Amino acid sequence: MTSVADYVQQIEDELGASWLPRIYRERILKMRTRAYEFPSDAPQANPQIHHTLLGIELKMGRRRLLCPDLATARYLSVFARIGVREIAIPYDITRISLVADELESSWHRMLLLAHTLTNARAGSFQTRVRRQLIGKVHAEVAAAGAGPQIPDFKQITKIEWQPRKRTQSTKTEK
Repeated sequence: MTSVADYVQQIEDELGASWLPRIYRERILKMRTRAYEFPSDAPQANPQIHHTLLGIELKMGRRRLLCPDLATARYLSVFARIGVREIAIPYDITRISLVADELESSWHRMLLLAHTLTNARAGSFQTRVRRQLIGKVHAEVAAAGAGPQIPDFKQITKIEWQPRKRTQSTKTEK
């Protein structure tokens, strides 16, 4: 009989490079990022994205978080589902949408694999596999950390003056 831990390991192996914590460690944390912390009173409820007159909001339980755009709301919703309190967000807003796509795809594929592999088992066993799977993802993302609070900006503040090289011009005869 296969244990819950065996199913979790099988799902992680099958996902390979699209394992959510691996995407977070190898793609997101390698970029210039900033740290984001979810409010401490935000519950680990099923997050919902709402389009309001004031913009995009991520609703978690009774708490609403204002998001600058839909891509950021999608990105944050993945980590809200996992229950991680501190994460890294790419500083370059053009990259958030692509990473959010990958994270959402990884999340849904992970749950689909868990359901497919444990379909013949009891509902309580499926719930334990899903709960341990999410717990493992949570632990790995939390262990990777949220990165720096403010991204590093490498700016050149002093410009050194260097004389230009003079080229000799040839005189043309008339």
